[in-house]
Amino acid sequence: MSQDCIFCKIVQGEIPATIVYQDELATAFRDINPQAPMHVLVVPNRHIDDITALSEADEPLAGHLLRVAAQVAAQEGLATPDRGFRVLVNYGDEGGLVVHHLHVHVLGGRKMGWPPG
Repeated sequence: MSQDCIFCKIVQGEIPATIVYQDELATAFRDINPQAPMHVLVVPNRHIDDITALSEADEPLAGHLLRVAAQVAAQEGLATPDRGFRVLVNYGDEGGLVVHHLHVHVLGGRKMGWPPG
């Protein structure tokens, strides 16, 4: 864990958040600045700076994060052909990365446009 990382503090219960899923590897919680009616972040419980810091040994964890993202979307009633959701990971300044702790955004509850804004 990183002592100055807000997501590590959420995982450890030091900062309150609306947690919608948690297991030994990952935690999912509602984004405090939602960009869609449903916006949840899925983070590894272990601090990993960003997607480029994943190692080959982290491949099972990366797959787990995606599985949790799909599970959260299903919990929210979005994993149906007539609804849907978007999963994304930001990297770098131009990619929109703000918090340097790997996280997967799960967005839904409205029609998503392409290309993203």
